[in-house]
Amino acid sequence: MSKLGLSQPLQRALGVLARVVAPLSLVLAVAVVAPRAATQAVSENADVTHFTLANGLEVVVIPDHRVPVVTHMVWYKVGSADEPPGKSGIAHFLEHLMFKGTEKNPDGKFSQVLATIGGQENAFTTADYTAFYQRVAREYLPLVMGFEADRMTGLVLTDANVKPELDVVLEEYNMRVANNPDARLREQVEAALFLNHPYGRPVIGWRPEIEKLNRQDALEFYHHFYTPNNAIVVVAGDVTADEVRALAEETYGKVARVAEIGPRVRPQEPPPTAMRHVTLEDGRAQPSLQRAYLAPSDNSAKAGEQEALDVLAHILGGGSNSRLYRALVEDRELANSAGASYSSSAVDMTVFSIYATPRPHVSLPQLEAAVDSVIDEVASNGVTPEELERAKTRMIADAVYAKDNQATLARWYGESLATGSTVEDVQSWTDQVRAVTADQVRAVAREWLDKHRSVTGYLIREWPKPEEKKS
Repeated sequence: MSKLGLSQPLQRALGVLARVVAPLSLVLAVAVVAPRAATQAVSENADVTHFTLANGLEVVVIPDHRVPVVTHMVWYKVGSADEPPGKSGIAHFLEHLMFKGTEKNPDGKFSQVLATIGGQENAFTTADYTAFYQRVAREYLPLVMGFEADRMTGLVLTDANVKPELDVVLEEYNMRVANNPDARLREQVEAALFLNHPYGRPVIGWRPEIEKLNRQDALEFYHHFYTPNNAIVVVAGDVTADEVRALAEETYGKVARVAEIGPRVRPQEPPPTAMRHVTLEDGRAQPSLQRAYLAPSDNSAKAGEQEALDVLAHILGGGSNSRLYRALVEDRELANSAGASYSSSAVDMTVFSIYATPRPHVSLPQLEAAVDSVIDEVASNGVTPEELERAKTRMIADAVYAKDNQATLARWYGESLATGSTVEDVQSWTDQVRAVTADQVRAVAREWLDKHRSVTGYLIREWPKPEEKKS
């Protein structure tokens, strides 16, 4: 790796840092090389590199030399499904608290410096992982890697910075859930679908439990799960594997593992035997229907099932040519919208979802019966060769187009590894989709879209008034 002096923009950024934080020896240790020609494109597969540091940290490098920019992500293999009983929301709360600073880099300085250098940052929590994201010019990669390595085990929390952030999270709950009828229904549908598995509790948490979270809860969760041997770093952009390996050793490689995580053992969902209904009344709501089926994920599906379920979701609900849209919106004029989705990335079981919004003259039971007829038709008679080919072509095209987005590539690999898949699984996905047959699609529809495996949610404005008895 060729080594050059720090660029002038990086020197200016470090000048800002010198005024607000302690010197960052980790940042200064290694300098990256000058940008490459923008004509070089991201590799389809071969250039992706995956390695593990001595402390257990996994690193994935995805070269993309078209522009001198990098996306840097840190994925922790912990989410809401790993929370202790009675502490729902602690994973998401800790995500917020990770921006409260360390001894080297006090509260808010990371974000301040990123803004100064024109960088972007974000973070998000799911049931299975928590991720942190930065997008910066390539010369600032040492900077963000140094920051993230510092807060991996150096977070400083006090009551003074924890309590106000809890108020922020509660306000987020109000905005995203309490004041969103569709989200409230989804919360109840998933709680009814997962009777035993922790996927049944919302990622943001149950409000009465969020209100009781405190500094000690956050620190206990942090010290148990935030350790290099439970993390994955993904770097996509104008870099080489050798450059990133050297930077990773100089930053993350110096972080000691603080806990031994062990396998992710969670209570598993027993096979469902009864169809369930949930009805939520909200005077602000537009009536709608949500259906959730318990379905296998990447990790729990048999060979070929996950890809067949992906194709099935596209055929049933992937746009205006889909079965549900044509039948419910166009042909029978029962719905204003209809669709389906399937999220395959999960450590355990996952959800196959269907949604529809009725036209004013249509009741939700009518709409549900129409949805059932579409699903029964596919399960009984399968899909046409044209539907199959159209769905597969669109899925593969979407994947090819998405590879132009550096952040999307980083997220694909990070999410896959954080939920138990491999780099090879990501790279073979398009071939697996091409191999899906009509018989496989029909088989997964028959096995997994069984109403006994489902919860159906109704969102209504008000309960029907009982008819008055005639005297």
